[in-house]
Amino acid sequence: MSQKDFRSLHYLQQQDPTVFDIWKKEVARQKYGIELIASENYVSPAVLEALGSEFTNKYSEGLPGRRYYGGNEYIDEVETLAIERAKELFKSEHVNVQPHSGNPANMAAYFALLNPGDTILGMSLAHGGHLSHGMPLNFSGKWYKVIGYETDPQTGLIDIDQVRALAKEHKPKLILAGFSAYSRSLNWQLFREIADEVGAYLMADIAHIAGLIAGNQLDSPIPHCDIVTTTTHKTLRGPRGAIIMSREDLGMRIDKAVFPGLQGGPHEHTIAAKAVAFQEALQPSFSIYAEQIIKNAQALSTALQYAGFNIVSGGTDNHLMLVDLRPKRITGDVAERALELAGISANKNLIPFDPEKPIVTSGIRLGTPAMTTRGMKEEEMKTVAAFVTQALEHHANEKKLQEIKREIHHFTAQFPMFSE
Repeated sequence: MSQKDFRSLHYLQQQDPTVFDIWKKEVARQKYGIELIASENYVSPAVLEALGSEFTNKYSEGLPGRRYYGGNEYIDEVETLAIERAKELFKSEHVNVQPHSGNPANMAAYFALLNPGDTILGMSLAHGGHLSHGMPLNFSGKWYKVIGYETDPQTGLIDIDQVRALAKEHKPKLILAGFSAYSRSLNWQLFREIADEVGAYLMADIAHIAGLIAGNQLDSPIPHCDIVTTTTHKTLRGPRGAIIMSREDLGMRIDKAVFPGLQGGPHEHTIAAKAVAFQEALQPSFSIYAEQIIKNAQALSTALQYAGFNIVSGGTDNHLMLVDLRPKRITGDVAERALELAGISANKNLIPFDPEKPIVTSGIRLGTPAMTTRGMKEEEMKTVAAFVTQALEHHANEKKLQEIKREIHHFTAQFPMFSE
């Protein structure tokens, strides 16, 4: 690895060579590995520059034009720009760009609409939901009464009849549509109809699929929902952060929930990077990218099925898939470790009705956003599937896993981390 492989971080190298050396190792891991974690991606050099800019120096509690500190003239400009670009990208009436990440965004949405003890109907974590959708150890499970809907044991699809029945039985104040590990598209209109039947707010968490919606590959929940939250990384390919979108009449409640309700000063360097990412997503090329993510996910899913793996629900409509490892007689934790030793990043994941504990699991979750950013297409997904298959077949043979890692090194060297 030569010095020319890295951006110049002259001051970091001189002032703290220990951190610099760790950074170099992380860059090499990303550059020469296969990234299949569905919630990860590679940002553009422009996003990286915004994240490392002098915007990080400014304290700016409040909103553009209504700050609690002086000196925010240009901060107001960049945050307003991020808001306007997000509105244009998602066709949303109101946007707050200050949430630090997805969990706080969901917390603020609940804080704006609910009181402690109110009932939420959301997707069960064990069937593809997120921690912030009601996991007992998360704030959502502690502050609210959460009812979880599940997937059908035969099809692996959300049981919409169960959703309707649970809504009628429990009369939730909020129905939440969204997921962390579900490979099919959602019918937002059906969720709206159910919410209207029981007088509930409807919220969508599109953290995983925001880029596919922005790229016009999946239907948008915006016309059907009261509030929509999303992270800005994952398929949207921006910095680690989040935004909250809503109807205009709920905007003030959202803004007050974020600040002063739950957060203090916003991270304006990240907001600047969000503005850059939104501008990138507004370009025609982003729709081509989003389309390729789905093509790659479907190609990877098909290739793994040919190799004897079981894909939950039989395939994917988006960027991710859940792989049921039980036919291979291997658990998710063992698979994750073997893949890591081979230079492939993935995460163990519960499958619906999983007999294993969450720390073990019977599955792994795979996604294609990052590899698509590097310019890979369907043919490369066949190669990726072959690497995954080999690594799992030889999960107990570290020597073989190191051989696979060397092959992957040569393979990924052909694809820059952010392909123009």
